[in-house]
Amino acid sequence: QVQLVESGGGLVQAGDSLRLSCAASGRTYAVGWFRQAPGKEREFVARITWSIGGTEYMDSVKGRFTISRDNAKNTMYLQMNSLKPEDTAVYYCAASSGPVFGPSPTQYIYWGQGTRVTVSL
Repeated sequence: QVQLVESGGGLVQAGDSLRLSCAASGRTYAVGWFRQAPGKEREFVARITWSIGGTEYMDSVKGRFTISRDNAKNTMYLQMNSLKPEDTAVYYCAASSGPVFGPSPTQYIYWGQGTRVTVSL
């Protein structure tokens, strides 16, 4: 069992930056960020593999968000720049035990409790 703890959410203005952190109690194959806005389905944001650091992003955050990891600390980060009101959501960290393909959240077996990000105009 791997526990994931997110931190770093908050209330910011459009154009600001935030860095989310996800501390894991153990090593998994890949970790990802998902987000869920009120009344909407949970959607994939980005993911990274622990071993080689391969990354993937959803189109709307490419060039603005950067996912990274610190293997020594078992911590994954999501640097979010140029935030927009449409980025407002609860952001969840998730981890898989094996390779993942595509954006489906069902491939991830461990989930954090979520951290809220609110971007105002």
